[in-house]
Amino acid sequence: MVTKHPEQRVGIFIDTQNLYHSAKSIHGAKVNFAAVVREAVAGRKLVRAVAYVVASESREEAAFFEALRKSGIETREKDLQVFSNGAKKADWDVGLAIDAVRLAPKLDVAVIVSGDGDFVPLVEYLQTALGCQVEAAAFGRSTSGKLREAVDDFTDLDREPGKFLIKVRPAPEKPAPAAPAEKATPEKPAAADGKPRRRRGRRGGRGRGGKKPDSQVS
Repeated sequence: MVTKHPEQRVGIFIDTQNLYHSAKSIHGAKVNFAAVVREAVAGRKLVRAVAYVVASESREEAAFFEALRKSGIETREKDLQVFSNGAKKADWDVGLAIDAVRLAPKLDVAVIVSGDGDFVPLVEYLQTALGCQVEAAAFGRSTSGKLREAVDDFTDLDREPGKFLIKVRPAPEKPAPAAPAEKATPEKPAAADGKPRRRRGRRGGRGRGGKKPDSQVS
């Protein structure tokens, strides 16, 4: 069993894209990165926690990056590459690995927050060449089996998803458009007996009562 004690110096390296997409596809939710870091530290001495993030042209992620920094997590940013054929690339694997190797002499424990099996060579190098205890934290259902076998300890975030997730609020439903009002047709005035009145045209040459006008009486 892996040893964890309060005097261990811990460095945390977060593969943000991997965790974000895992949480979205498995749970339909966002990651509470601050809670993940607390779990990974486990009461030990945190030296650095670094999140590797990708920025789009619109910079719509700015509020998310700021929230990470307010949680005590450093951010390393890289612009999203868009190629002429429409393909997009956002890969931090090499940058994360270089930082972990560079900081390893100041650490007792390196925690890789990712389920990506491409980090297995990094795990083995940190263990054998630099003498670090290497741990990983990720959603178990999307984690490489080889990575789980390689690390000294694995924290499965799927065991307590409510602790590490932020549920996405559904968008409010738009009200249905109101039906157009029908035009009111004018009703004919009714007579005293309730039947509609008929307009009487004047009969030619006769006044009221059917009598001829005086001018025509001989």
